[in-house]
Amino acid sequence: MVSTKIGFIGLGLIGGSIAKAIRRYYPDYEILAFDKNRETLALAVQEGIIHTSCSSIDENFRGCAYIFLCAPVSCNTAYLPQLKGLIDKDCILTDVGSVKTSIHEEAAALGLEENFIGGHPMAGSEKSGFANSKAHLIENAYYILTPSSRVSEKKISAYRDFVTSLKALPIVLDYREHDNITGTISHLPHIIASTLVNFVHDTDSRDGLMKALAAGGFKDITRIASSSPVMWQQICLKNGKNISRILGEYINALSRARELVDSGSEEALYTMFESSKDYRDSMPNSSAGPIKKQFALYCDIIDEAGGIATIATILASNNINIKNIGIIHNREFEEGVLRIEFYDGESSSKATELLQKYHYIVYEV
Repeated sequence: MVSTKIGFIGLGLIGGSIAKAIRRYYPDYEILAFDKNRETLALAVQEGIIHTSCSSIDENFRGCAYIFLCAPVSCNTAYLPQLKGLIDKDCILTDVGSVKTSIHEEAAALGLEENFIGGHPMAGSEKSGFANSKAHLIENAYYILTPSSRVSEKKISAYRDFVTSLKALPIVLDYREHDNITGTISHLPHIIASTLVNFVHDTDSRDGLMKALAAGGFKDITRIASSSPVMWQQICLKNGKNISRILGEYINALSRARELVDSGSEEALYTMFESSKDYRDSMPNSSAGPIKKQFALYCDIIDEAGGIATIATILASNNINIKNIGIIHNREFEEGVLRIEFYDGESSSKATELLQKYHYIVYEV
C-alpha cells in the first residue's frame, strides 16, 4: 500500500508542531520537508519526525496529499511558482500565515485555486524554531481555513476533517474576512501595545519613573509588544490596507473617548467602562485566540529570607516548571505580592492547588 505523503516548506515552530502532530496521529504517513536551515532538517530526521530532508523544492514533493507552506508570510508566496509544476490535481496546497489576501491573490494568478486552501492555526509561543515545536501546540486551538473560490467541497471537507483529527478546531472563513478579523483582534492590539510602550518611553521623566512604576495592568496590556519585530513588520506590510482602515476606525473611537472625558459626562463615561467590562467578561477563558494566553497566579508571602525559594522548591519538587517569577511592587490592579507565570494552564492549576495545600493565599489570573 502506498503511504500518504505530506510535504513541508519551512519547519519552524508552527510547521514543526503540525509535522509532530501528524507523526503522533498518523505514524505511517511519509513526511518530507525543505528548510533553509540544515540543522533543523537534521534534527527533524534524528527525532523521526520527517523521513526525507530536501535541499530544495524538487521532485520529492510530487505525489503529496498535502503541502504546508510554513515559511515567513513574505516567503510563502515566492514558493508558489516553484510548486506549480510539482503538484497534481488531488493535492491540497496550504499555508499557515496570519495574513491571507496576498497568498490567495498569488495562487489565483498562478492558476492554483483548485488546489489552494489557506490555513491559519491560531497558536504560537514566545519561543521560535523547530526545537521548540510541540505536537500539542495546535491542540484545541482555532484553525482557520480560507478556501479559494475554485477549490472543491471535497477538498475543503477533507482538510477540515484532517485538522480535526489533529485535535485542532477548524473554522472556514473567506480570506478577506479572515484578514479583517485578525487585523482587528490581533494586528491592531500589537500596534497599540507597541505605540503605547514607545509613548511611555518618549514621555518618561529623566529619572525613568514611568518605567520604574510600570507594572500590573500596564505590563499586561503591553506584553505582546515583546513579539518579533520582523514578524510584525511583515504582517503590517502584507495586511497594510486592512490595518490602516482599522487603525482609522480605532482612532475615531479614541477621539470619542476623549470627547467623553472633555465633556465630563458621568453617565456616558460609566456606560463606556460598563459596556467594555461586560463584553470582556463574556469572553470564554477556554477558547484559543490569536494572542497567546498567559498562565499566571499571584500569591501572598511574608517578606522574609527564603520566602521565594521555598515556593520555588515546592513547585520544582512536584515537577512544575516556572516560566517567570517576581515580586510585584505596584499592586494597584493586582492582589498578591508574588507573581508566578507558567508555560501552560495545567501547570498553573496544579500550582494553585499545591500552594493552597501549603496554606498560601493564591489569586488566579
